[in-house]
Amino acid sequence: MNEIFYNILALIAGGLIGVLFFGGLWITVREGTRSKNPALWFVGSFILRLAIAMSGFYYIAHGSWQRSMICLVGFILARLVIIRNTPILTGTHGKPAENRGEQANVPGSGYPKLDKEGNHEA
Repeated sequence: MNEIFYNILALIAGGLIGVLFFGGLWITVREGTRSKNPALWFVGSFILRLAIAMSGFYYIAHGSWQRSMICLVGFILARLVIIRNTPILTGTHGKPAENRGEQANVPGSGYPKLDKEGNHEA
């Protein structure tokens, strides 16, 4: 019973680490692209996010590879949640696209052209 409790805590902690890591990445991309010195944003953020994530994984694992894997599952689930809930940026002015059709109309995006209803244009 005690082991199950610690495994659930490891899953939750992995999710929190993932939210910090990927949320920080989203903020970095959003702010770093507007900055006069984006390299400082990206490198500094990477070092900080990596230090937090690695310290968290090390502390939570506490010598157990099983707990490390459970924490990693929480981390990956947080990634999926962050990706699903962050707005799509058009890349032109940093404004969120209203739908994927608008994202598709950005030149060089690699997405097929879509009309207003989301159908492929001929």
